[in-house]
Amino acid sequence: MKKLTVLAAMAIAAASFTACGNGTPKASLKNDIDSLSYAIGMAQTSGLKEYLVGRMGVDTTYMDQFIKGVNEGANAGDDKAKAAYYAGIQIGQQISNQMIKGINHEIFGNDSTKTISMKNFMAAFITGTTGKKGLMNIEQAQQVFQLKMEQVKSKAMEEQYGENRIAGEKFVAEYAKKADVKKLDGGVLYRVLKVGTGALPADTSLVEVNYEGKTIDGKVFDSSYERKQSTKFRANQVIPGWTEALTHMPVGSKWEVVIPQEKAYGSREQREIKPFSALVFTIELLGIQ
Repeated sequence: MKKLTVLAAMAIAAASFTACGNGTPKASLKNDIDSLSYAIGMAQTSGLKEYLVGRMGVDTTYMDQFIKGVNEGANAGDDKAKAAYYAGIQIGQQISNQMIKGINHEIFGNDSTKTISMKNFMAAFITGTTGKKGLMNIEQAQQVFQLKMEQVKSKAMEEQYGENRIAGEKFVAEYAKKADVKKLDGGVLYRVLKVGTGALPADTSLVEVNYEGKTIDGKVFDSSYERKQSTKFRANQVIPGWTEALTHMPVGSKWEVVIPQEKAYGSREQREIKPFSALVFTIELLGIQ
């Protein structure tokens, strides 16, 4: 790969054309270097359009503007001012097309009407990049980021999915009234479907289970029974409600378990599971490895 890069640079330096604007230079294959240069240029475009569209978000309607930028960049040589400008354009587009969109989705979920402040983001970003004194230093910013991120995200999720919390709390309260339902200290409810007489797992135990998970409206979102294959994992490598249930289940037990949202995924969205969802599981503890 290194040899090809050096060779391409030599070939381009030897080429006699000058690109300008957004047009396509006219090729002239008068010798081996000309032909090699053209072949290298063509070979380097393999998969480029797909990359531009899929990874860089380029609209092919504006390919002439892309070509204009390519020509300007390729002919900038070692002009440090232009190199810095082009790097800024690239970073700025990444901020707009990737970073801000990703942050908004992380904080506000699928609510496309909400966004963080681009003005304040850019004020801090530029201040930090240039090393000037800002309203916070890096360490303070990281602390505020962690704290405010959770606060803002929880508020946004509450506004969007608060009804899930209310419905879940009502379901858990009604389930707790059933005569054969028991409650663990952490708030997990369960009903024994099959009595087990084996050992109790520790939270670090490797357990083997069969299970089925449902939302409170009865929709199955995961099932080892459907896959016809049990699964193994550490008892402390799952949601807290699972860990709480497993460490109270003797091997051979089969329980129906109701997990309040704060012991499940809380404000997080997990595939079909919406934030603040109470969950219902059938858990069968087959063994401890």
